[in-house]
Amino acid sequence: MNIIVASIFVNDQERALAFYTEKLGFVKKHDVPVGEHRWITVVSQDHQDGTELLLEPNEHPAASAYQEQIYADGIPATMFGVSDVREEYRRLTELGVTFTIEPTTMGELTIAVLDDTCGNLIQIAQR
Repeated sequence: MNIIVASIFVNDQERALAFYTEKLGFVKKHDVPVGEHRWITVVSQDHQDGTELLLEPNEHPAASAYQEQIYADGIPATMFGVSDVREEYRRLTELGVTFTIEPTTMGELTIAVLDDTCGNLIQIAQR
C-alpha cells in the first residue's frame, strides 16, 4: 500500500495554488473542475510521480473549524522535508514568506514553521 494523495485544507484554492507553486516550488499536477471547486494537486519538482498534495477547500464546517483551531494553537497542518532548513528559510524569507518559528534544532531535526497564507502553518524539517 502506498500514499498517493494527502490533502491539506485551504481557504482559497487559487491563492493556495500560487503559494505552493510560486513560493514553495511545487509543480501543479492536476487542476480539474469539480462543481464549484477544483481538484488541484501539486507535487515535488524532484518527484513528479510521487505523492500528490491535494489543496482541499475547507468549506465543510468541520474542516474549517479544525483548520482554524490547529492554526490558532500553533500546530502545523503538515511537514515537508528539505535538505537545508536554514537555506530554505533564507530563500523563502526573501520571497516574502512569513515564519512563526525560525530555524530551530530539536534533537536530530532542524525545523522552521511558515504561514501558507491559506489558513495553515507548515513545518519544514531537515534530518
